[in-house]
Amino acid sequence: MTTSDKDQVYIFDTTLRDGEQSPGASMTLEEKLQIAEILDDMGVDIIEAGFPIASNGDFEAVSEIAKKSKNSVIAGLARAIHADIDRCGDAVKHAGKGRIHTFVSTSPIHLQFQMNKSEDQVLDIINDTVTRARNLINDVEWSAMDATRTPIEYLCRCVEAAISCGATTINLPDTVGYATPDEYKQMFADVIARVPNSDKAIFSVHCHDDLGLAVANSLAGVAGGARQIECTLNGLGERAGNAALEEVVMAIRTRSDALPYDCQVNPEYLTRASKMVSAASGFAVQYNKAIVGKNAFAHESGIHQDGMLKNAETYEIMRPEDVGVKATSLVMGKHSGRHAFKDKLKELGFELGDNALQEAFRRFKDLADRKKHVYDEDIEALVENEIAVAGETTKVIALTVIAGTGGPQKAILTMDVNGQHITKEATGDGPVDATFNAIKAIVPHEASLQLYQVHAVTEGTDAQAEVSVRLEANGRISTGKGADTDTLVSSARAYVSAMNKLNLRQQASNPGALQAS
Repeated sequence: MTTSDKDQVYIFDTTLRDGEQSPGASMTLEEKLQIAEILDDMGVDIIEAGFPIASNGDFEAVSEIAKKSKNSVIAGLARAIHADIDRCGDAVKHAGKGRIHTFVSTSPIHLQFQMNKSEDQVLDIINDTVTRARNLINDVEWSAMDATRTPIEYLCRCVEAAISCGATTINLPDTVGYATPDEYKQMFADVIARVPNSDKAIFSVHCHDDLGLAVANSLAGVAGGARQIECTLNGLGERAGNAALEEVVMAIRTRSDALPYDCQVNPEYLTRASKMVSAASGFAVQYNKAIVGKNAFAHESGIHQDGMLKNAETYEIMRPEDVGVKATSLVMGKHSGRHAFKDKLKELGFELGDNALQEAFRRFKDLADRKKHVYDEDIEALVENEIAVAGETTKVIALTVIAGTGGPQKAILTMDVNGQHITKEATGDGPVDATFNAIKAIVPHEASLQLYQVHAVTEGTDAQAEVSVRLEANGRISTGKGADTDTLVSSARAYVSAMNKLNLRQQASNPGALQAS
């Protein structure tokens, strides 16, 4: 607990539940465990780890995160259905601190078209399901879905019933991103004032960004009396996303004069956590994204640069190091030596063994020959790619692609498969398709491509391309990344990385076989 005399605002992260509901953002168990670990380490109060009834994979993820959590409350989501609540209780029971989060719609439009229930029937559902959840666990959160479009009188009746049945947290979400800050603040103030047992629960905000107001509404809800903020890293979430955790945390920290609250999250983890979520979800962070965007602490204007040189506070209201960003960037080039390269890696947080360092330095030199400027982001991408392929039994050795308007495009690929160099050529509908077909010719498999995404690590036509590839095979999903100044080489490396994670191998005794385990 905080020792500050300010009211504590609890941070409830739902990246692994609401964030993963973004179309195309599914994460593997390993990725979820890594994200949950960094959320726990950074001081997030509550981690909503998933929707246990949704699938066996979701149940397993919530259960494993519950077992491994050190400090955070681990929550699972459940509809107002007995089977959901029981499954959720089973998933979070191993946590040191577990929570069942159950919800039901309350707005007229939801009751008429989605629920086909009357107001009194929904009240009965609340009484029944909240009581059932409380009989399983002491920490129960209840949410009024579409609260901001629910008449205040009925909303108060629902909240009073949920608290009477044992709910310890009441969430009043702006489910469709409809509210304005003034409206959302007033809703909380009215409900807290009108509900006689409101002092028995903590009130929570959960805002979607359909009108770009999620963070503003979240902070307004706190001003109205809420003391828990539900949010996601990078603002990940359905439709336009959720309130961004990093923005909420840094707003409270930076504007403590206007937002007199205490928040336990250590902001130095924010940039690393953002990158981890971006890699796992395959959703790139926009360059001008607040707090964690590539340009959040970048200055190009001469006037801005002049001010920064004289006093950083002229154009920066936060210190970049406070959110895990290096304050300065040392430009590395082809004349840099191994010692300088090793120092730069240490500055960026990488410590490599001798062999890995030697290989990373060789690739750095190759990159420096092809690029005018090598930035910190280039080196990070290069080393992360080197770490990703370390120990893989299937690797890209050489790639030649013939492309143009004449068609068909052709790729000639050499790969190392379990120590054996194999070369195949294939055609395709474009150079990327030809490259992937060549990989399949060497390692035949039935995995389907779910995502192919390219973004430049830095600016310029000589920038490294960082490619994300997501594959699905036999119900399993994996994401691979590759980085190179040649987009096609990056694509091949990313595809092979994803393939390796799925354990798709060419058997020595049967080169055409698919092994999946």
